[in-house]
Amino acid sequence: MLNCCLHFCLNGARLPRPLRSSHVNSYSNFSAVRSSADSAMAALNSVRVAAVQMTSVNDLASNFSTCSRLVKEAASAGAKMICFPESFSFLGPKSEDSLLVAEALDGPIMQKYCSLAREYSIWLSLGGFQEKGHDAHLRNTHVIVDDAGNIRSTYSKIHLFDVDVPGGSTYRESSFTEPGKDIAAVDSPIGRLGLTICYDLRFPEIYQQLRFNHDAQVILVPSAFTPVTGQAHWEILLRARAIETQCYVIASAQAGKHNKTRESYGDTLIIDPWGTVVGRLPDRLSTGITVADIDLSLIDSVRKKMPIAEVWGSIHALPSSTPWVQWSGLCTREASRGIPRQNLEGLSVLSP
Repeated sequence: MLNCCLHFCLNGARLPRPLRSSHVNSYSNFSAVRSSADSAMAALNSVRVAAVQMTSVNDLASNFSTCSRLVKEAASAGAKMICFPESFSFLGPKSEDSLLVAEALDGPIMQKYCSLAREYSIWLSLGGFQEKGHDAHLRNTHVIVDDAGNIRSTYSKIHLFDVDVPGGSTYRESSFTEPGKDIAAVDSPIGRLGLTICYDLRFPEIYQQLRFNHDAQVILVPSAFTPVTGQAHWEILLRARAIETQCYVIASAQAGKHNKTRESYGDTLIIDPWGTVVGRLPDRLSTGITVADIDLSLIDSVRKKMPIAEVWGSIHALPSSTPWVQWSGLCTREASRGIPRQNLEGLSVLSP
């Protein structure tokens, strides 16, 4: 397994850069360094993935040209899958502009990307795509395309971004987007994928469901974080999701100024199950890809030595009448309604 990531800028130059630490070293504080035999096995269990950082605009053809070039670079680097950020195909000055280009998954826009996957024999993570919905709404849909150009799985964003960003803009994604209802996981060459999109990142329950109920090994988080929220929370939330699920997390990001009114934080990351960043572009705002190896044996090793799934399973197997289970469920429900946890103190649900 390589102990470096390869970074590609839009001009095609390849920039080797050492990782902050290799998979072995990042885990050595927890257990002894793996033997040479283990390392050889890790190499056999590794598969390469690419994660994109880009600045989409309100031009479908221009965005497709950029994506095509990055797919070619990823394939040349030996990646079996390339992951694109949210709004990869279109990002306009106004959020509602997405309604103008929304179309069905069998429409010409998505079919061009399916053809791209087929041409380069590589899997694509495309999320989120502006899928035509109902009653003047769209669905923000994460699409997985295999190397034959077939759509293998889709996930429509559940948690919509209705937020007044501190010191920034107001967003009301629900005004033009209908929320999804179902969690999605699918097998792929880089492991079993759990599908999420951007704002989902702030809701850990969906990640726990993907890990413990859907056996995810790699969780995808295509995003377009704002500069304010990205600076404050982007990396720490991603690393937390990786650590608590013991999964790889691949977070492809929109970056820089898209137009006069829209700007994204950037900083595409690949994070291993121990919470170590193993893939990152040198420039947070540049267009390019970062390439890393997914070590499936590392996932097994981390989970074996810290078996949190057993504890999670035993807790969630408790009867619904158990006070702790009632309390946990209440907190989850009330938090979704904006009621602070401390306001629930002393409620009778805690009584035996």
